Amino acid sequence: MATVNLTEKSFESTVLEGDIVLVDFWAEWCGPCRAFGPVFEGSSEKHPDITFAKVDTDAEQGLSAALNIRSIPTLMAFRDGIGVFAQPGALPGHVLEDLIAQIRALDMDEVREKIAAAQSELAEQ
Repeated sequence: MATVNLTEKSFESTVLEGDIVLVDFWAEWCGPCRAFGPVFEGSSEKHPDITFAKVDTDAEQGLSAALNIRSIPTLMAFRDGIGVFAQPGALPGHVLEDLIAQIRALDMDEVREKIAAAQSELAEQ
């Protein structure tokens, strides 16, 4: 599967509609971004059930700011509309594949319970 380009308008619907969505925040002038691009694209070919998306931080500055992107490349992962990973830096292929396996293995009921507990704790403060 090829990667899709996300904009401020398409970001939320893409994240909410996908089971697993990986988002690469990048810029054309960024050397590490250009190095990570083929790794990300190659992984998209191995996992057609995952949405692999890219956000051009120069073109989508508002979206990048809203998501607190401070360094590129930054990879974010969402599962069932919930952010489960965010890290700056270009990942080697084997690390990206390991991350995908970990995301697939998440118990999303447990993740939702932890989020609910944290929100409840904040509400009590």
